[in-house]
Amino acid sequence: MQLPNSVPRADFPGGLNFIEKWWIKHREWLQECGYTLSRPRYQPDWTPSWKPGQFYLFFEDGLPMDRIMDATRSSDGLHVAIKRIQVNAASEEVEVYQRMLSEPISSDPRNRTAPLLDILEVPDGSGERLLVMPLLRPFANPEFETFGEAIAFFAQIFEAIQLMHEHYIAHRDCTFNNIMLDPSGMYPVPFHPVKIDRRRDWKGKLPHLTRTQCPPRYLLIDFGLSRAYPPKTVPYDLPIRGGDKTVPEHDNETEDCDQYAVDVYYLGNLVRERFISKYHGFGFMQPLVGDMVAVNPSRRPTMDDVVTRFKEIRESLSSWKLRSRLVRRKDWAIVGLYKSIGHWHRRLAYIATRKPAIPDA
Repeated sequence: MQLPNSVPRADFPGGLNFIEKWWIKHREWLQECGYTLSRPRYQPDWTPSWKPGQFYLFFEDGLPMDRIMDATRSSDGLHVAIKRIQVNAASEEVEVYQRMLSEPISSDPRNRTAPLLDILEVPDGSGERLLVMPLLRPFANPEFETFGEAIAFFAQIFEAIQLMHEHYIAHRDCTFNNIMLDPSGMYPVPFHPVKIDRRRDWKGKLPHLTRTQCPPRYLLIDFGLSRAYPPKTVPYDLPIRGGDKTVPEHDNETEDCDQYAVDVYYLGNLVRERFISKYHGFGFMQPLVGDMVAVNPSRRPTMDDVVTRFKEIRESLSSWKLRSRLVRRKDWAIVGLYKSIGHWHRRLAYIATRKPAIPDA
């Protein structure tokens, strides 16, 4: 079954779209499998809560889902995300997922593969599968507050891709969209699956702990473009475009390129675009990142080299630097002053309670 490239329009503004109707059609079967579509929008008797003339996106039940649906696991109330995939296009995805979650890789402390809770075969003859995972958040939400928090993130993700390469697997799309944050412990109340800065019950602001108070794990998702290669071979393959379209060797779509070097570029460009360009003070990462995003892939370091060099950088940073606040390049001075007051209160509390400057999970 071919999924549409774009979601067809709903019957009325804010109404159920074509893909949402597919989920509702399979609602009872999902419940038999132990997963409930719990949002009001997906109940059989749903009627919109907004009135004519009101904008539907301001209402909880006006927020649509798509190929990834949220649900509640019946056995324990866990909020999960269910991804709909095609078997013919995703056979490698499932294989890589299962390999990353099997021994000896699964017990390696560097493993940052998002848990795969279930694989469901859709019983309609379409040849589709549903992958069930915990409900996660984008890696940069909430925002990083200190250099130490950023350093912890770099360490986890660098080592995660290093581990994949050690086992001859290239992610091939380890961009910002496919790196998530495990919110376990950070959020005392559940967050909404669409408006993630709102409570799930749509009542009031969403409280959360900081990354220093509750060190999170960062997890890799979406192995749809990933590939396992024969041991001890150079993973040359035709370019395949992931979420980051700036990879230099992808300009030539007919020439094989080193897929490990592409992963290195993705991570280097993520640090460059999401940290060095966004905040002041990341000059200490520029030499390494500059090499990681070299135009010539043969000049890029391997992930082993990246991890080794990064450890040296990490050890060179003082506690003062690591506890310092990240300052956005675009922040106004008055905004920075306001943020600094709150930061110093938290900083003194972290020191008093001996919270590590680098909050490793």
